[in-house]
Amino acid sequence: MPARQPRRRPQRPAAAPHPAVGTELELEVTGVAHGGVMVARHEGRVVFVADAIPGERVRARVTEAKKSFWRADTVEVLEASPHRREHVWAEASVTRDPEGRAGGAEFGHIELAHQRELKRQVATDALTRMAGIDPGTDFAVQALPGDDERHGTGWRTRVRLQVAADGTVGPFAARSHTVIPVSSLPLAAEAIAEIAPLATRFGDAASVDLIAPSQGRPLSIVTTRDGAVPSLAPIVEKVGDREFALDALGFWQVHREAAATLTAAVQRAVDADEFDPRAANLDLYGGVGLLAAAVGDRFGQATRITSVESYEPATDFAARNLSDWVGARAITARVERFVQRLADDATAVERGRQRAATVVLDPPRSGAGKAVVDELVRTAPAQLVYVACDPVAFARDAALFGEAGYGIRSLEAFDLFPNTHHVELVARLSR
Repeated sequence: MPARQPRRRPQRPAAAPHPAVGTELELEVTGVAHGGVMVARHEGRVVFVADAIPGERVRARVTEAKKSFWRADTVEVLEASPHRREHVWAEASVTRDPEGRAGGAEFGHIELAHQRELKRQVATDALTRMAGIDPGTDFAVQALPGDDERHGTGWRTRVRLQVAADGTVGPFAARSHTVIPVSSLPLAAEAIAEIAPLATRFGDAASVDLIAPSQGRPLSIVTTRDGAVPSLAPIVEKVGDREFALDALGFWQVHREAAATLTAAVQRAVDADEFDPRAANLDLYGGVGLLAAAVGDRFGQATRITSVESYEPATDFAARNLSDWVGARAITARVERFVQRLADDATAVERGRQRAATVVLDPPRSGAGKAVVDELVRTAPAQLVYVACDPVAFARDAALFGEAGYGIRSLEAFDLFPNTHHVELVARLSR
């Protein structure tokens, strides 16, 4: 009897071999990916392309070649999208060599309305793919006041410039620590542009922070290479009729209209029928109290709310900024530890107050994460209002909340960072 021949497995098409970094490819750009890059394919391999637009044909230079994907920078646009425009920042233009392009305005070559459409696509894809949630046809990324008229420029109230070893000041190049000298800062507010030391050579400096608070004069703060910063008085930011004190280098929303926009969005998101002013209401990752104040201003001085923040100086300012509400307090703690203690140590009465609570959370770009979500679910709040600066991180957390029965009941998106890939979401979740 002849020997049995081994079964041959069907051969998969071979992926394109790894090119040398610096190789130039002609690519058809087909879509947008999270992180400000576009998607193309080369002989079966996914290529993430910077400075392109879906629908374009470009020549791009490979900057990274991994087994699962490549990265490349556009060096020439062969067939342009109708949505392409002259870059708002000359020093970031595709006409410059990629290594010499200023970072921080990666969508500046795209018409503003189409930028928002691409951000909508990224958020929709993340929510659909990761959380099984379809935001619907009405879902759109909303512009902030004045941005369309300014073509998405002049909105940044905080800018950090880096200082090179030779004292040159400027932004980093994209995905690099190379300092790029520039002659302008088009995304910066006018007050910052006026004081920007772009032609100055610095000695023992690591960075220069330029800050234009809504109250008072703009500031220029130099951080030395050993991390030393000058002693500074607190600054004041005004949102509507309310003032917030904070450290000059403390966190505050960067867009001149962002704090007011998020205040209104959070106030809209909270379901008044589910809100109990006497419950154990929370403002997690609370900073200096902006969103706790938004809740308090909507529901009155009797509102009880605890703002939790790990950075103690911010908590001290939050206590001052929330002093209008007798039931408001500010606690310095890591959020994951705070919510774990909350769930572990609650009495029967406290559990009832937790179940009636509204929880506002504004986590960092990485999201709240499983540990925080699991502990919040244990307290079973009536509703959560989630402010997210990263749609993928939010989608991951929304999926975790969804497993516990918390669905998205309202969702808004805002273009808080025009001419960049970033987008802000505000969602309400409840059972």
